[in-house]
Amino acid sequence: MPVRFLLLLAAFMFLMAFVQVGVLAIAFQKLELSAHSAYLLFATILAGSMVNVPLFRMKGESPGEEVAIHVNVGGCVVPVAFCIYLMGHHPLDFFRLSIAVLLVSLLCYRISRQVPGVGIGMPVFLAPIAAATVSYLLDAQDAPSLAYISGTLGVLIGSDLFHLEDLRKMGAPYASIGGAGSFDGIFITGIVAVLLA
Repeated sequence: MPVRFLLLLAAFMFLMAFVQVGVLAIAFQKLELSAHSAYLLFATILAGSMVNVPLFRMKGESPGEEVAIHVNVGGCVVPVAFCIYLMGHHPLDFFRLSIAVLLVSLLCYRISRQVPGVGIGMPVFLAPIAAATVSYLLDAQDAPSLAYISGTLGVLIGSDLFHLEDLRKMGAPYASIGGAGSFDGIFITGIVAVLLA
């Protein structure tokens, strides 16, 4: 029985990995990224998900308590760098881009909440749906790239950066922006937003 269960579990994990790779391939294709570049980006995100770079410390809520703020390479740094790449390779209107990022950031700020023992959390699909909808309405032609950028930066700004002050009250010794690595809300939001756009 345990062997059969392990085989079923392995088959399920293989299927999930296959689906994820297929979904990512579709998303990157919509962003006009070559297969080689897409695999390189995904590999960099996976490798970077294990690296947290310390940024600064801030005082906690209790006297003498400090919170160390880190940034996750795979869950934040690489997606943001990819946003910059997209801005340089797609003729996006700066005003429309700013509006899209602002709207998604405000939504993420309003719907994100403290989750004890986890950090700042929010409903998974609201941000990508908002990013895809806003992007399509503002610029249907370049909606996928606009959706990725506004979704990624919207979650980063609205959910993480706007809530930095709340981390003082979490009671945790450190917090990581994009801390769940490649499957953090920042990365997933961008990919789902592209698929919906």
